[in-house]
Amino acid sequence: MTEPVRHDWPLYEVFVRGKRGLNHVHVGSLHAADDQMALHHARDLYTRRNEGVSIWVVRAADITASSPDEKDPFFAPSGDKVYRHPTFYDIPDNVPHM
Repeated sequence: MTEPVRHDWPLYEVFVRGKRGLNHVHVGSLHAADDQMALHHARDLYTRRNEGVSIWVVRAADITASSPDEKDPFFAPSGDKVYRHPTFYDIPDNVPHM
């Protein structure tokens, strides 16, 4: 018997890693009373056919993300941050292949 969906329960985002060595991928969302329930429900919903080797559940309220509208200014390289460029560092003469 499945439990009824409770919208007063927090929303969780579910990420599954399909095979060892691959990245976790967002596969969906679910409501759960707590972290353990979210993990068990995620397993039941998103790995029924042995698709996953690892599951992450994260409360949606705890995720902080950049906005697609900020894409250009947020990810644009900054010329005033010279430490990001290899020319900022002095490379010793005895370091080969740099």
